[in-house]
Amino acid sequence: MCRYAETPYKVHYVCLPCRRSNKHPWDGARHLCPSCRAPMVFAGHDFAAPRRRDSSGWAAVAAVLTAGLRYEGFETCGCGHEPKFRPRTRAQVRHRRRIADRNGVPIADALASRDPYDVT
Repeated sequence: MCRYAETPYKVHYVCLPCRRSNKHPWDGARHLCPSCRAPMVFAGHDFAAPRRRDSSGWAAVAAVLTAGLRYEGFETCGCGHEPKFRPRTRAQVRHRRRIADRNGVPIADALASRDPYDVT
């Protein structure tokens, strides 16, 4: 039996205006930001928050989460764990948006691809 299936993992929730991330149980409840009391956004199991002063990194996080993507690579049993690509800077987001507009590809597909030229 898989040893990862026995433990309930906490997941990351993000408050974009405060640039804050916390881990809470994945229970479907609404989690509020401790600073501003706004609802936090579910970011996934594999989220790594940029530093609070890194505005480019937080802009990339906001673009990924508003596109409906999550930072996931987690499988239910926990054995197959391979994080998927997500842009880390504002320049990467801008580049992928430009290619998505040019090729008529959904923005979520362009943001999720490691090489944006491979998305058709």
